[in-house]
Amino acid sequence: MRIFVLRDLQRAHHFLGRSSSIAITDVNARNLHGIVRAARGCQLIVNASASVFNQIVMRAALRLRVHYVDLSSHLTKNPFKAEQLAFAKRFEEKNRLALINTGAAPGLTNLLVKRAAEMLDTVETVQIRLYESSESDDPISQWSPEGTFDEAISNPRVYRAGRFHMGKRFAELEKFRFPDPVGNANVVLAAQDEVATLPYFIPMQRMDVKIGGNEFDRLRRWYKQGKLSKSRGIVRQRFPQTLSPRKIANLIRQGILQNARFAAVVLTSGIKRRARQEQRLLIRTDCIFPTLYQIRQQGLYTTPVAYATAVSAGSFARRNAPRNHRRHPQAQRANQPPDKRAAQQRRRRRILISLPGQVRRSRMLRSHLKYQVKGRPHSSAEARESAARDRFAQPPNLLPQLSPALKNES
Repeated sequence: MRIFVLRDLQRAHHFLGRSSSIAITDVNARNLHGIVRAARGCQLIVNASASVFNQIVMRAALRLRVHYVDLSSHLTKNPFKAEQLAFAKRFEEKNRLALINTGAAPGLTNLLVKRAAEMLDTVETVQIRLYESSESDDPISQWSPEGTFDEAISNPRVYRAGRFHMGKRFAELEKFRFPDPVGNANVVLAAQDEVATLPYFIPMQRMDVKIGGNEFDRLRRWYKQGKLSKSRGIVRQRFPQTLSPRKIANLIRQGILQNARFAAVVLTSGIKRRARQEQRLLIRTDCIFPTLYQIRQQGLYTTPVAYATAVSAGSFARRNAPRNHRRHPQAQRANQPPDKRAAQQRRRRRILISLPGQVRRSRMLRSHLKYQVKGRPHSSAEARESAARDRFAQPPNLLPQLSPALKNES
């Protein structure tokens, strides 16, 4: 395994620690030949750099004939279509796999929309609601500060009446009920990548993404005060660099950073046709990711957003892009249906996903994912009592055939 650093080599060494055996190489992401030289001999490139470099890194993967994974889209040339989709045919010709948008949101959210769509005959509306918060007086970057700034200054994309539109920034305020312990929170439109991929592969009429939580409330307040604009550029005081694990640990010890949360909800409504009638259904999937406190209990020092993104991207990469593609020719076949092993990659991750429908009980005390049956609402006391009984359910196949929105067979 090798890590290619785009900016600060010393910071990368400090981030991994002295005991790390991972090789680190300094690479200019704008230099195609430099990436090719550095990545020669690899079988998979995981592009966790800024999305502005997506196309350069994809060309390097094609030149090396290796698999490719990234986390987000840049959406500058066409704000309504992910730029990576233009490379699908070239990856297919080289019989290599390209997985795009494989984080938590986008990524896991796309997957859950696809799963809900397969339970319906007609999809009408898709709504994705995200929650991000940190218990800190000063701004803390849970993810890339450049990505957060780009999201804050960009107009959100929405899909209405079968057509793409640009919405107003921080508009359409809505009070939304997230699963406990988050509860009610205000959410507003946000510029997320899901809208630029899913409508191309899942027929629907409406789609939007909204985000809430104190971090997004802070961005909304700065926007109203005129402090967020492209001309002003990124202000490090408001968008600090992502902290290393040691610095996060210090903030926790000093009481500056007390806790942080990340949650996602996917709502998919549509029609299910039966023998003599049509039934309208609303399928809701809740995702609760470990809090900062829970992550710390695992001996890790990172933020909930970064943790969820890493776990999701790692699960996608391990399942769909094997280390030695010569020994696994079946992984190269187009539309290879994944199985439960992709969901099982999330061992000890403590990610809670509440799915609709009935699930079968089992003794999977070390299950990667914990599931609850979506039926009647549960009170907090009932939830605690259920957790105390250690009732784990057999996870259903979370990865039915991936949609091209997540999987560009290459």
